Amino acid sequence: MQKSSENKVITIYDIAKEAGVSAATVSRVLTNNANVRKEKKDKVQNLIDKYNFKPNAMARGLSDTKSRVIGIVAADVRNPYYAEVFVACENAAREAGYSVLLCNSQGITQWESQQLAMLQEQRVDAVIQLGGRADDLVSDQEYVEKVNQMIANIPLVVTGKLDDTQCYQVQIDAEKAAELLLEHLLSLGHRRIALVGGRQSVASTYVKHRKYMELLQKYQIEYRQEYMVDGDYDYETGYVGMNRLAGLSNRPTAVVAINDSAAAGVMRSAVDHGFGIPQDISVVSYDNTSLTELLTPKLTSVDYDYEALGRRLVETAIAAVKKDNIPLCQRITPTLIVRESSAKVPEAKER
Repeated sequence: MQKSSENKVITIYDIAKEAGVSAATVSRVLTNNANVRKEKKDKVQNLIDKYNFKPNAMARGLSDTKSRVIGIVAADVRNPYYAEVFVACENAAREAGYSVLLCNSQGITQWESQQLAMLQEQRVDAVIQLGGRADDLVSDQEYVEKVNQMIANIPLVVTGKLDDTQCYQVQIDAEKAAELLLEHLLSLGHRRIALVGGRQSVASTYVKHRKYMELLQKYQIEYRQEYMVDGDYDYETGYVGMNRLAGLSNRPTAVVAINDSAAAGVMRSAVDHGFGIPQDISVVSYDNTSLTELLTPKLTSVDYDYEALGRRLVETAIAAVKKDNIPLCQRITPTLIVRESSAKVPEAKER
């Protein structure tokens, strides 16, 4: 809003009243909409110039039914992975002239339906869902129904999948991510490799475990059930999991943690048991969050290029709003960042 010479705050409604037109017409002139007669457009433009008037978000919204707001439902922003993706989405949205509205479900799946409903009430243009029920190996049908009701009007972009919906998917290639870590360890001579963390009901975890089994078979390596330690995606899972592995008579020479938080727990437990990293045991993980540079030694991890991931999610959401022709499923190719936590297996421990 601007002020007149009488120090009065000038609004879009003042411009409309003085020009003898509606506020919507003023807004259409401000957004350069062609559907305004030249006579009216000139009259409105002269007043805009006179008062050096600039529209605020509310004024722009009068002629544009789009809110230019993208809702984001994150599984848990306390997890560094979701924090990284959210910030990347927020930055990409800002560059595109959009704002974001964050909903944090804190791992409580029941909240996700409520948050979708709230975002619809807020009239966001699109929704991006990071994790949560979009990570399920088998999609929850009740949630699928709610999503199908929403996407009739508001497009949804997910980082996982939702079966039986037409939502857009921007997925990290979990199979490639697993291959990168395992091939790295195998190239260093490791044959006793444990997996720590994650639930088999989560699609990406399931894919990573399946790739692990495929590579064991490919390299004719014996499968050991005791090396498979399921759990959550946090520090405690990693710590407890490594405690269990440390007690084995034939302990692994390398551990693949499900994420950087779990890897931090693995590393702490290993140190508590007197193991050197990577001298006695190599530790690698997924996500390549800021934790990797904070841990000692620095952690080898799979990177997803968060800036590119956030941009792809936001661009997909905006393209869906505009009804552009875009693929329903896109894949992000990960890369491996090798740091200090992984090394060649000691000769005495190769057998």
